Amino acid sequence: MTTGTDQTSTVLAFPAALASRILDEGYGPGAWHGPDLRAALDDVSEAVAFKRPAPGRHSIAEIALHHAYCIRSVRAQLTGVAPEPFVAEGDDWFVLERKGKVSWAEVRQAVEDQQQALVAAVKAIAEGRATSPLGEADRLNLVLGITCHAVYHAGQVQLVKRLAPL
Repeated sequence: MTTGTDQTSTVLAFPAALASRILDEGYGPGAWHGPDLRAALDDVSEAVAFKRPAPGRHSIAEIALHHAYCIRSVRAQLTGVAPEPFVAEGDDWFVLERKGKVSWAEVRQAVEDQQQALVAAVKAIAEGRATSPLGEADRLNLVLGITCHAVYHAGQVQLVKRLAPL
């Protein structure tokens, strides 16, 4: 068994099906605990996506783009490959306006694209078609962590939808 500090290129110790299932629990399709992130975002209109529930609070669009950025970061760490340019300039949290440079459709597409790329990378590592510079414990922590991140933000989106002035 490798440790979290092992920097050799090895495959994930848990099967691809389990890795995919863990990622699906947070993003979709379907979770037993309530709306996953995809479901939470599905019924959000562009008008609601950019509304802030209160001054200084993040909009749904900002939450979603932040999560997409985090997925991208996790994928880069898992694969050891530098990430491609992102849909928005900056990092982590982005200030988005309805008439800004990034539309709600682009935000939604960024989340979907980053999630699919992460699933593909995790599957390739789990099946031994790709390697990771990280040890087993670090890889598992990243997969579980991004799933928890998605669940957290799904709940946050659900709350912001209720609080956003319509």
